[in-house]
Amino acid sequence: MTEELISAKDALAWAHTARFFTTAAQLNQLPPSELPEVAFVGRSNAGKSTAINTLAQQRQLAFASKTPGRTQHINLFQLGPKLTPNQHWADLPGYGYASVDRTSKLRWQEVMARYLEVRRNLTGVVHMVDSRHGFTELDRNLLEFVTPRVRSGEVRLLVLLTKADKLNRKEADAALRQAQAVLGEMSTEEADIGVTLFSSTKKTGVGDVAAILRSWAATEEQAAAAAREAEAFAAAKEAERQANLDE
Repeated sequence: MTEELISAKDALAWAHTARFFTTAAQLNQLPPSELPEVAFVGRSNAGKSTAINTLAQQRQLAFASKTPGRTQHINLFQLGPKLTPNQHWADLPGYGYASVDRTSKLRWQEVMARYLEVRRNLTGVVHMVDSRHGFTELDRNLLEFVTPRVRSGEVRLLVLLTKADKLNRKEADAALRQAQAVLGEMSTEEADIGVTLFSSTKKTGVGDVAAILRSWAATEEQAAAAAREAEAFAAAKEAERQANLDE
């Protein structure tokens, strides 16, 4: 993956290429991929869908359910050139909404835990936390699923303190300090952990976050190789389907 410095303007132009790829209700329904995958996670009311749409400069890329907590699929988006995409964004279901029944909560907790623990091409996690409330117990529980991979440096972590426009300067500074204290517990020499104030309304942090995500994308060579592998996989699946029809 490239670590070159990228301007906010170029990064936002790249983020604007985001388009829907596929959706899955279970991990085994997600296509295998060699592309770097960035997961967006957060409580149902933390502004996750709004943040994704703001980064992509699209109004309805990520779907925000009128009933928070009821969207229970992992939605994948592709970014970069259409023929050789260089990153996936994975929009994971929001968690923690009170009206969702316990069975559904537990099922999705298990799905998200497994995704964060084992998804092979997971490169980064963008964790949306409401800046007015900080890390709740549920936020900390979610972090536990990915902490081993973050500490080893296998997965990067970027925390967005959302709705920062609702804070004054003193409150914003306090929110950052509190978040840094929580994340300091995860820090190692190998870990890549960041935190920033974010506002979809005032566009605070949008360009910087886009630049970070762009720096996590595959190189042209890696993207081309991944595209060839995806094409071969699709061809094999189609051949398997045809063989089953012929039986």
